[in-house]
Amino acid sequence: MEPYHVLDTVFWLTAAAILGLLVLSAFFSGSETALTAASRGKLRSLSDKGSTGAQTALDVTEDNERLIGAVLLGNNLVNILATALATAMFTRAFGEGGVALATLIMTLLVLIFAEVLPKTYAITNAEAAAMRTAPIIRVVITLFSPIVMAVRALVRQVLALFGVKTDPDSNILQVREEIAGALALGHSEGVVQKEDRDRLLGALDLADRTVEEIMLHRSQIEMIDADNTPEEILNQALESRHTRLPVFKDEPENITGVIHAKDLLRAMNKLRRMPQGPDGTQQQFNITDVAKKPYFVPETTALDDQMRQFLRTQTHFALVVDEYGALQGLITLEDILEEIVGEITDEFDLDEDMQVHQNDAGDYLVDGAMTIRDLNRANDWSLPDDEANTVAGLVIHEAQTIPTQGQVFSFHGFRFEVITRRDNRLTQLKVSPL
Repeated sequence: MEPYHVLDTVFWLTAAAILGLLVLSAFFSGSETALTAASRGKLRSLSDKGSTGAQTALDVTEDNERLIGAVLLGNNLVNILATALATAMFTRAFGEGGVALATLIMTLLVLIFAEVLPKTYAITNAEAAAMRTAPIIRVVITLFSPIVMAVRALVRQVLALFGVKTDPDSNILQVREEIAGALALGHSEGVVQKEDRDRLLGALDLADRTVEEIMLHRSQIEMIDADNTPEEILNQALESRHTRLPVFKDEPENITGVIHAKDLLRAMNKLRRMPQGPDGTQQQFNITDVAKKPYFVPETTALDDQMRQFLRTQTHFALVVDEYGALQGLITLEDILEEIVGEITDEFDLDEDMQVHQNDAGDYLVDGAMTIRDLNRANDWSLPDDEANTVAGLVIHEAQTIPTQGQVFSFHGFRFEVITRRDNRLTQLKVSPL
């Protein structure tokens, strides 16, 4: 009888099988990292240029839960099988002490060559690795699909026992949150400038914000009385810093039209050129003949919808009404654009119109009508705007009363002091971080 050889054919075949399983484990680990870390925007750009690998990667990552389930199933399958073969091989060669040796060696091999190395490469070359591995992963997903679906159903049932509800159609990462997180991370690392971050986040937020949050309140609207004389109307239009002014009849709530300064000047110039009548030319002027029909919008309209309406109707000015049709304020296309690019000023804007100033002591003098969002953007703060739109509204909400002049409050990490109050409005506050 021939002597027993440890390094026989079975040993080398088992070692080759373990090596092959480690290669598969590295493939699954790298594929998972590459496909989840790859930018879908870059893949879409490459796909539009004709890259079939990029299109396959996009198709594969469409259902992240299914992708990760299939990859994890394959990865765990090969890792467990490789560990079992190694244990059997080392036990056969070294007896019971081979179990500890197999555990040590396989832990090192899996950690270095099947996890860290492929994942490091995949993160460094995410898009390229994703395009190479996507066709094979698509086959793996198809093969493992029945098992993955059964596992997903079982997981949801187990989570339901603990009162956790899952949405089968939801994505693991929402696009908006992913972009916002990337911008916040880029800004914290100094890669993305604050202005760029604010502009991009402002554009993303338009769908979640409504007209009433940024409209000019009705108490601040400059209007023209239709019963005024032509001289008074012309003087008011010329002295105003606005090119469009609402026209009301009898009472401010009754808006009958919107006059544009150019239309008013054209009408006045036309009348000036006409022959004088018995009562004088200016007496023939009727503002209702020049004013355009007012455009009303609900206060609950989303800003991105309103911007599209402005562009579609080629108008820049709208009056905002509530559910009862009562006038609440006005909004312009410029107001919406300012939510993206920041404050837009021209030669008619005065320095006194700036809503926030910093004094020598480092405190901020803030207009009570300034929106919390604008204050946060201006100073990179994070005051909550869930319960109120303006700074004055936030103070009143937190105080649960209308404060008097000189009162001081501290909340959300800031000190608020009421500087001036007119009637029931807080017109100016001093804000300083604690």
